[in-house]
Amino acid sequence: MIFSSPIFIFFFLPVVWIISRLLPGQKARNIWLALSSLIFFAFGQPPYLILLLGSVCANYLFGRLLMRETRETSRRRLIVGLAVAVNITALGIFKYLDFLLNSINSITGFIHVPDSSGLALPMANLILPIGISFYTFQGLSYVLDVYRNPSAGTRSFGKLLLYISFFPQLIAGPIVLYRDVSEQIDNRILTPEHILTGLKRFIRGLSKKLIIADTMAVIVDKIFAVNPDLLDFRLAWLAAVCYTLQIYFDFSGYSDMSIGLGHLFGFTFRENFNLPYTAKSIRDFWRRWHISLSSWFRDYLYIPLGGNRRGKTQTAINKFTVFFLTGLWHGANWTFVLWGLWHGFFSVLEDRNIIPRRLRESIFGHVYTMLIVILGFTLFRADSVSLAFSFFARMFLISNNADNWNYNSILLRSLLNARTIFILIISILFASGLFSHLAERVKKYSNKINIYYKPINAIVYAGLFIIAILNMISSGYSPFIYFQF
Repeated sequence: MIFSSPIFIFFFLPVVWIISRLLPGQKARNIWLALSSLIFFAFGQPPYLILLLGSVCANYLFGRLLMRETRETSRRRLIVGLAVAVNITALGIFKYLDFLLNSINSITGFIHVPDSSGLALPMANLILPIGISFYTFQGLSYVLDVYRNPSAGTRSFGKLLLYISFFPQLIAGPIVLYRDVSEQIDNRILTPEHILTGLKRFIRGLSKKLIIADTMAVIVDKIFAVNPDLLDFRLAWLAAVCYTLQIYFDFSGYSDMSIGLGHLFGFTFRENFNLPYTAKSIRDFWRRWHISLSSWFRDYLYIPLGGNRRGKTQTAINKFTVFFLTGLWHGANWTFVLWGLWHGFFSVLEDRNIIPRRLRESIFGHVYTMLIVILGFTLFRADSVSLAFSFFARMFLISNNADNWNYNSILLRSLLNARTIFILIISILFASGLFSHLAERVKKYSNKINIYYKPINAIVYAGLFIIAILNMISSGYSPFIYFQF
C-alpha cells in the first residue's frame, strides 16, 4: 500500500484516523496505531511482517539488556556489538547477498546461468522487504542511543513497536529517532490547527508526487529506454535534468506526506528536505538533502570514527567511508556506490579548499553544485556503470549523425508538449524556492491581503488535491522511487 493510492486515501487513512479519534485514552490509540501500521505493512508483503516484528523484538531485547547494564563493561560492549551485527546481518542478507554473489562471480570470471557448469555461485533471488533500510536504521539508532544513555530506553514493548512500525514513516522515512517522539507517544494533543496543517502538508506531497514527479518519470523512462548510442546531447541532458527533478519531488513529496500524516495523528517529525537545489556547495547540499539520513550517518558513524578531529587525512578517510556506505545504503548496485563516492570526492575537495570559498559562495558555486548533483543522479538512475558512462558521453559530445539528430528531434517533440513544458517550468521554480518565498511575502504583505489569504489558500489546496487525484486515476499504480530501499 502506498500513500498515493485510492485504497490508502479513501479507505485506510479515514478509517484509521476516525477510529483513533473515537478511542478513549492515549494507550488505546497507541495500540490501534501500532496494529494499523502492521496491517499497512502486511498489505504489501505479508511474509515479511515476521521480519519487521523480529527486528522490533531484537532491538527491544538489546535495549532492555543495555538498560540493566548501566556501567561501561565488556559485557555492555558485547551487547551493543551483537545488536549492530544482528541488524546489519539482516539488512545485508536481504539487500546485498545477491549483489555480493554477483560481484564475486564477476571477479572470478563466472556468470551464473541456468544449466551452467555450476562453477558460479547461485543467486539467492530474495525479494527485498519494503522499508527494511529505514526500520533497520531506526532500530539501530535506538540501541545505540540506549548504549550511550541507558535512561533513553523504554521498558514498554508497545512504545518501541509503535515507534519503529508507525506507518507514516515506516516504508520510506524520514528516519525518526526515538528520543524525538518518545514524549509524543505518551502525550500528544491533536488540535484543529494540527489537522489542517497535516492535511495541507499531505496534499502538497501528494501533488509533488502525482503531478510533478510522475510527469518527469514518463520523460525519463522513455529516454533511458533508448539505446544511448542513438541519443544526442539534447535528450541526454533532458533526461538528466528531469530525473534530478523527479527524484526530488518524488522523495520530498513522500516526506511531506509522511510529516503531514504525522500531524494528523498528533506527531511532529523533523524536516527531511530544505530546498537542496539552492545549495552552493556539496556540503551545503547534504545539509539540505535527505536530512534524516545524512544526520544519521553523521551522528552514528562519522563522529564515532573521529569526524574531523584527527587531521585532514583521517577526515578525508572518514568522509569517504560515510559516503561509500551512504551510496551502498541506497541500493545493491555499483552505480549507487559510485554515486556516494562521487559526492564524497567533491566534499573532500571542498574541505581542502581546492575550490576557493569566495568562488563557491558566488553564482558559480550554485552552478558547480547543480552540475555535480545532476551528473551524480544520472549515475544513480542508470542500470549499470557502463550505461551511465554512455549517457555521460552523449551529454558532452555533439553528434554529427543526421539520422540520430532527426530521431532525437522527433522524440523530443513527442515528449515536450505544452503540458510537460509547463510542469517542467513549474517544477524548476518550485525547486528554486521562488514560490515559497513569494507565498511568505504575500502572506505578510498587509492585513488586507491576509483577509483573503486563507480562503484563496484553501481553494488552491482543494484544486491541487483534485488534480492529483485525477492524475492518480489516469496513471494507475505508481510506486515511490524509495519504496524498496
